[in-house]
Amino acid sequence: MVTRVPPEPFRIKMVEPVRVPDSDQRERALEAGHFNMFGLRGADVYIDLLTDSGTGAMSKQQWAAMMMGDEAYAGADSFFNLKKAVKEVLGFDHTIPTHQGRAAENVVFSALVKPGDVIPFNMPFDTTRGHVFNSGAVPAECVIDEAFDRANPHPFKGNIDIQKLDKALADNKGRVPFVMITITNNSGGGQPVSLKNLREASAVAKKHGVPLFLDAARMAENAWFIKNREEECRNMSVAEILKATMDTADAVTVSCKKDPLVNMGGLVACRTEEMYFKIVPKVILYEGFATYGGLAGRDLEALAVGLREMVDEQHLTHRIAQVRYLGELLEEGGVPCIQPIGGHAVFIDAGAFLPHIPQGLYPADVLSVEIYREGAVRGIGLGALAFEDVDEKTGERTFPKLELYRLAINRRTYTNSHMEYVAETIVNVFKRRESIRYGLELVYEPPVKGMKHFLAHLKPRDL
Repeated sequence: MVTRVPPEPFRIKMVEPVRVPDSDQRERALEAGHFNMFGLRGADVYIDLLTDSGTGAMSKQQWAAMMMGDEAYAGADSFFNLKKAVKEVLGFDHTIPTHQGRAAENVVFSALVKPGDVIPFNMPFDTTRGHVFNSGAVPAECVIDEAFDRANPHPFKGNIDIQKLDKALADNKGRVPFVMITITNNSGGGQPVSLKNLREASAVAKKHGVPLFLDAARMAENAWFIKNREEECRNMSVAEILKATMDTADAVTVSCKKDPLVNMGGLVACRTEEMYFKIVPKVILYEGFATYGGLAGRDLEALAVGLREMVDEQHLTHRIAQVRYLGELLEEGGVPCIQPIGGHAVFIDAGAFLPHIPQGLYPADVLSVEIYREGAVRGIGLGALAFEDVDEKTGERTFPKLELYRLAINRRTYTNSHMEYVAETIVNVFKRRESIRYGLELVYEPPVKGMKHFLAHLKPRDL
């Protein structure tokens, strides 16, 4: 039975006209974009679920706040309004704005990581892995084993394995600048991390004298899952759970284009002056002065409002129900999806959808092409193209354990009718899956390790 989505906790006051390009236009768009979803123009897409980053709708309170933004280079009131919101919602004393999440990662990794370091994660996402490699370090994946079992109903498949973490810290003593846990775990299907697990991981990190960072782009959604799945937290508000979550960490990096509901912005927040002064010079080098971080005052004001709005429980309940609604429609059609359905996206098991396509021919990205062909819907493959490792000396390819296709739902943007169209489109592809008799091969990849899927040129290759 498909879950009923509660009524939208908002009214629609502006619309953006969209259209469905015809099949010939879609074919030309695929050719022009080199069969890479990042290469498509927005005008060539009807429903765009490539990312939930910066694609949501801001509230009237955010738009009003933007009119109050000042443009002072240093010490603007807008910065102090943001700093106050960070303290109130997250509990950190020190706030460093950046222009987006990967910029926050850049300043942290460039300030704290050196060649030869090892960084334990539950699972790092694509840009995070890119920053690890760019710093000359190595990621150590320590997620629980249940994360790799598509059908396992474990409520917190994003959890870090405490024994794996303890071993990684012991085996790499002196080479671990910090531990990083992504909430929710994007690479593993948008799966949450429990508060209990975060507290245990924090204790292990402290035992080894290593700070714990959270990659907290989807921290409010993670708190919602904790409230609904972790028995001892049921009587806490999402805001209280979020504060308790932050209490486990020494610092956070945030892409504010996700849960904090802005179209542009990121931040680093930390507890100590010592860490602040290690990181902030890199902000001045890469982003701008410490009190604006590459953002206009209006962006800082919108973010301050968004941080408070993101913990609204009606908003979160509707959002997560809409994502679950799409997932359940797909399941009814037989489409293999990661279970339980995640918070920000539905993740299809592309390897199970197209089992006849070898992983080395990028089945998740073939699926993205076919879904676009079918209905002008854009998602993204998150499998071998995004996460494979290639030995520079031997050319040997190591593939990820999960070959996923992601449909990331924009916040406060699409209706349930759009979700029904997306489901119908994908079920139609599923019905004809055995007729898909090609893979994709690389024609061009950029010379930056871990980043090839963004700019890759691909071409079809018959099986």
